[in-house]
Amino acid sequence: MSEEQTGAAAGRPQDQQQKQPPAPVFRLQKMYVKDLSFENPGAPEVFLEQGAEPKAEVQLKMENRKLEGADNYEVVMMITAKVTNNKNGKTMFIVELEHAGVFLLQNIPEQHIPAVLGVECPALLFPYSRQIISQTTVDGGFMPFLMDPVNFLAMYENSRKQQQKQQQAAETPAEQ
Repeated sequence: MSEEQTGAAAGRPQDQQQKQPPAPVFRLQKMYVKDLSFENPGAPEVFLEQGAEPKAEVQLKMENRKLEGADNYEVVMMITAKVTNNKNGKTMFIVELEHAGVFLLQNIPEQHIPAVLGVECPALLFPYSRQIISQTTVDGGFMPFLMDPVNFLAMYENSRKQQQKQQQAAETPAEQ
């Protein structure tokens, strides 16, 4: 009962089994809050105003970097939400979050790593980031602030298109 029989029993010769590339590994190693800020500049008067019409302005940025060591990357999601009263223009609250994760990426082709870091990693972080922001606004005395879902694939593709346009503009000399 040697390995040859095992290989043949599996329906593949032994040399083909050994030549198979290692399976890709994509794993969230650790998730953490790097920075969290909540500002309530109008308190306590903001809670006494009747008929407030909140208007939200949300900014979302992504950063990633390769960490020292083998195949670990940090992905940081930076979210800023500023909510103002549309009636009087006063700021109701501002919440800022830098939420990050360390991801292990092994045996993933080099050309696919930017997409994994720009789409898959943020998609895993976002529900937790959304919950942190929601709970922070509740703790600040407001209703839960629930962010709309984000299409990270579309964000990634738009970012790549902008980079390509910038490269083309830099390569094309300005006509005089």
